[in-house]
Formats: sequence, structure tokens, C-alpha cells
Amino acid sequence: MPERVMPGPVQENACIREAVCVHTKKIYDSCKDKDCIEDLRLYPTQSSQCAIDRALSVRAKKAELLCISVDVESAGFNRGFYTVDVRYFYRITADAFMGAARPVEIRGLSVFDKRAILFGSESSAKIFTSDGPSDCFNDTIEKSNMPTAVVESVDPIVLGIKLVDVCDPVGCDCDLTEIPPSICACFDCDLVFGGGSKRVYVTLGQFTIIRLERDTQLLIPAYDYCMPEKDCTCGHDEDPCEIFRHVKFPVNEFFPPNSAACDDSEKKEKEKKDE
Repeated sequence: MPERVMPGPVQENACIREAVCVHTKKIYDSCKDKDCIEDLRLYPTQSSQCAIDRALSVRAKKAELLCISVDVESAGFNRGFYTVDVRYFYRITADAFMGAARPVEIRGLSVFDKRAILFGSESSAKIFTSDGPSDCFNDTIEKSNMPTAVVESVDPIVLGIKLVDVCDPVGCDCDLTEIPPSICACFDCDLVFGGGSKRVYVTLGQFTIIRLERDTQLLIPAYDYCMPEKDCTCGHDEDPCEIFRHVKFPVNEFFPPNSAACDDSEKKEKEKKDE
């Protein structure tokens, strides 16, 4: 009897049992980008705006990616291509310095808009599913043949931050008003979108991958059903000290590695030594 094939690299002597048709997402086009977003306005909370108006300088602490909204529309000038409009919502945390006093932590919202044009092919089929909307006149039916845009991003890197007076040219941009309630709920008090004598601007570095997908049926080789080999364990019945004994000592936490990342061969050698 041939050895059971497990998920992972397939041996040459592995036997394919059958060809199966699966329903999955096919990537038609994708792109990656590294954006340097300069002078992105910070919309602070009310308490933070009071500190900003009295501040002499600011220092960035961190930036968090709260949410991304994505919209896909057909690019009329080129058949099969689509525009992907992406809006990033960031929560920025910084320190405001007021002379010799201790710095005051400030928080606020920053918004960045990005557009990409990708190929997503064409389809005239209208897709209906049992788990979709039951209303036959729902607007989503008109867009059922559109490709799906997927955006993958990480928290941005804060590259710079500055404090400016409202009368400066960089401080005379337009105020932002349309913010989803779920984003506003991420802050402890209301956001300030206008007024104030001073404003804060940040420069962020953002890494992003954008792709267009469509539902499709693919014929793939099947080796066997994928059944778990490991038994489920009941953690509350086991001795916690016994579990702790099997945890490897975190050597790298006490002795940081010399390089940013070790290759696979070095990692395997270290694991053998630890065993």
C-alpha cells in the first residue's frame, strides 16, 4: 500500500488518485507598491487639539492601520481593466512638548487615498447564491460580475512628523468630514476636523499588495482526503509544568542574533543543537 501523502512537498513516487474540480479564486492581476506619503494631515481628538495648540514641538510614537475601504469600478478607456480605489485609515500616536513640562500624548486620524489600475478580465454572467441577498432588486446584483479586489497591507512606518501654524501654506488644505462611525469609535473622544491654531502633519511609509480575483473552477490532481493526523488534546487536563518542560528555551530572546534573518540551514543547525 503506498505511503499516505501529507500536505507539503510531493514525492515523485506519490500516486494521484483522481482529478477533481474545485471552486476557488483565481488571481488575474496584482501589483505591489511602496508609498512614501508626505505631509499627511492629522485630525486629532478634541483633547489632543488643545495640547497641539500649546505645543512647541511634536515627536512621533507609532502609526496603526485601522481599516481599508476598497471600491472597484470598470475602467471605460480599456476593456477588461478596472480601477481600484483604496482609502487607508490610520491612528497616529505622538508626544506634544510644551517647554520643560512632561510631554502630552496626542492621538488622531490620518487618511490616505490610493488608486491602482489592474486587469480583471470581463464577464457578463450574473451570479446568484443561496447565501447572498434575498432581494432580487438589490444593487449588488448589478456588480455580481465584477472582480473582487483584495488589499494586503501592514502598519506603516512613521518617517517624519511636524507641527505647523494654520496660516502656513501647508496648513491651508481642505477639511475632512466623511468618516465612517466605526473609525470614529476607535478614539476616546470626538475628532476635530477644522479650527485650531496649529496642525500636525506626518510622513508615512506604506507597503501594499493589491490584486483582482474572480471565482473560477479549476481541475486539480487529488491524492487523498485531507484528514488530520493529530489527536485533539484537552489542555485543562494536562499538567502545565509538563507542557512547560517541552517548550524550547528562547535563546534568541537573551542573545539576539547577529544578522537580521538567518537562512534555513542555520535555523536547522540551531534547532538540532537545542535538542
